[in-house]
Amino acid sequence: MNSSVRAAYLASVALPLLVFAAPVFAEDAATEGPTQVSEIVVTAQRREATLASTPLSLTVTAQPLLNDVGVRDIKDLQILTPGLIVASTSNQTFTTARIRGVGTVGDNPGLESSVGVMIDGVYRPRNGVALGDLGEVERIEVLKGPQATLFGKNASAGVINVVTAAPSFTPRMAGEATFGDYGTKGGSVSLTGPLVDEVLAGRLYVAARRRDGLSDVRTGDGPRTATDDQTEHYDTLRGQLLWRATPDLTARLTADWTERDERCCVGVQLVTGGTAPLLATFAPDGGVAATPNPWARVAYSNRDTNTRIRDRGLALHLTADLGWAKLDSTTAVRDWRGVISQDWDFTSADLAYRPDDGSWSNRFRTLTQEVRLSGQSGRLDWAAGAFLSDEKLTRRDSLFYGADYEGYVSRLLSRSTVNPLGDPAHVSTLTGLPVGQSFVEGEGQLDRYWQTTQSAALFAQASYAVTDRLTLTGGLRRTHETKDMSAAYENTDGGRACAAALARGVVNGTLCLPWSNPAFNGLKTSETVKDEAWTGLARAEYQATEGLRLYAGWSRGRKNGGFNLDRGQTNRVPDASRAFGAETADAWEAGVKSVMLERRLLVSAAAFRQTYDDFQLNTFLGTTFLVRSIPEVRAKGVEADFMFLPLEGLSLQGGVTYAQTEYGHDPIAGLPLLAGRRLNFAPLWSGSLAGTYERPVGAGLTGRVTLAAKYSSEYNTGSDLDPAKSQPGFWLVDGRVALAKDEAWSVELWGRNLFDQDYRQVAFGAPFQSGTLGAFLGAPRTVGVTLRVVR
Repeated sequence: MNSSVRAAYLASVALPLLVFAAPVFAEDAATEGPTQVSEIVVTAQRREATLASTPLSLTVTAQPLLNDVGVRDIKDLQILTPGLIVASTSNQTFTTARIRGVGTVGDNPGLESSVGVMIDGVYRPRNGVALGDLGEVERIEVLKGPQATLFGKNASAGVINVVTAAPSFTPRMAGEATFGDYGTKGGSVSLTGPLVDEVLAGRLYVAARRRDGLSDVRTGDGPRTATDDQTEHYDTLRGQLLWRATPDLTARLTADWTERDERCCVGVQLVTGGTAPLLATFAPDGGVAATPNPWARVAYSNRDTNTRIRDRGLALHLTADLGWAKLDSTTAVRDWRGVISQDWDFTSADLAYRPDDGSWSNRFRTLTQEVRLSGQSGRLDWAAGAFLSDEKLTRRDSLFYGADYEGYVSRLLSRSTVNPLGDPAHVSTLTGLPVGQSFVEGEGQLDRYWQTTQSAALFAQASYAVTDRLTLTGGLRRTHETKDMSAAYENTDGGRACAAALARGVVNGTLCLPWSNPAFNGLKTSETVKDEAWTGLARAEYQATEGLRLYAGWSRGRKNGGFNLDRGQTNRVPDASRAFGAETADAWEAGVKSVMLERRLLVSAAAFRQTYDDFQLNTFLGTTFLVRSIPEVRAKGVEADFMFLPLEGLSLQGGVTYAQTEYGHDPIAGLPLLAGRRLNFAPLWSGSLAGTYERPVGAGLTGRVTLAAKYSSEYNTGSDLDPAKSQPGFWLVDGRVALAKDEAWSVELWGRNLFDQDYRQVAFGAPFQSGTLGAFLGAPRTVGVTLRVVR
């Protein structure tokens, strides 16, 4: 760290002592804040209700704590939420959220997410698509377990529900500038206020963020020139209009635009395998680390790892009071595209790569419409509606040979066959082609996939108060979905090496891997799957006392089937179908919510049991992704959350989750370690604790200290459960110290991962390297300062 940043870090340790010593110097009363947890409002059931009366297991975090912890996207949120893990793999678009140990590996866009993400009532098609600056957020709710009735498309593991700040008729302008180590700099400006008094209001949010890389890169002979990776570079614009057309009709129009241009993600070596000496003959810097030292954060990559994302959307929200019911309508159109590149072999030797020319990209274009009626009549509280979705996914996939691919494969094969790709006459003894013509640099796999998904659902949910204490709830959802997929496969060299070898009667799997198999050349396929099913819930609630509510219920969730958008072959014959079936989840949950200590403490606890049939497992085999339908996965455990306002100026919240999430005991072909074992990214224990203490320190100044900590016990980060991919238990701690003047300005010193905890997000088997394991690492400690002004 440079001297200025180091000083900021030391100040962040010293300043809390001044704040907590404030009673000696305080001149004014402490700033007034919330005093009752029973007033906390959520929309977990698609209508406003207090957290204490919502019979669901959920964690809610409001805007002040989100700001103080520095939450800007769903990945930042996990430090505040027990049981939630969000991890990225080879780039930011491949991001997966997991709740209670259940989630879907995000590297294959053909699979929908087990954990749904809703932003202002608009469903996002994949977790990676939802990763971006959320702007000004009012609150984020994490709903745990299957959400079977009310949220957009079905979610089999949970929902992250983001509610952003709406336009206000009270004028307000706010600005923020942030500086930190690793070249961190950025800022945002927001404006809100009336455009026509009491009729039309607007809100505008603009942000830009920049950061240098968190890893150093050795580039060998290139052509990559950038020597750092895991950078941050994005710009965001969000605008809103709120129109109160009549006292009974309100319209809210939202528009957002984000562009990212970053480098991410290189992997470091956890274990260096037996091919390292061979790689060293092709790269001047050794190709990989001879002695693994992952926490030095030095990676080897001779090809670019650029990620360019464009995300934009428009949504119209209408709310009308019809007298006998309330009508809510949300219409949204979104267009997201990620263009990415990759050094596929994760070495500085030039073996194989995905170029930075758009030939490796994903694009989602979605149109969604939801209409919902809700009302109350006597003891009956009801809601019913329809959800329509049209999603178009375009995927381009490429894998090209590097300059060293042929030589590397030749040396690998020479261990059993003398000089197989080149004899003294410079002709391959396997393919019969001149040396240098079997696998030519810049040629290889070039595929396209087109998938359209049309989904329609009708849903209804009703609660009936049998007595003043007992309420019964039932919900049903009928979903019909059609997915059409077509694919066009191409080998730019026609699969020359494999074809030539087969023509000579030579059968060698290394020469005929999926990306070099001529059977794919010019192949075109198309498939359709249709899915129609019921989901729903049944629940009972009992108000035992004024502050104690008990509930128990069952729900059935579902994640629709789809297509594996990757090459697949058996004995060099392309697989006839890329389809996989739907995943269903049956969940039982019983819980209690208790408000105590004069409504200053809210405690929620739940016991759960979830059973998944035909669980969709996406795993990387070293050459391609394979989707397996696992007959059974079980998740059971207990969890507890609390929110506590023990004294004026001090707020605490946290929770703990114990979850046993395991595969069934039936053997799984090709994955021998899975049967009866705990899923990857499924810690037995996880817990979080966050607190904010605020009080006056004199001269009109207020001091505020915020700390947030998250613990996860040991879990495996590999879908094959290789023990070498295990992540030991660890803590993460973030903190912020602020000094504010009359709510007009503040200076904030912050730190993330304050104790510089080393941890891996994902460990993986390095392609084409025997015994080598790589990893994508979590971020190291970062510290800095933020300045805010409000007018």
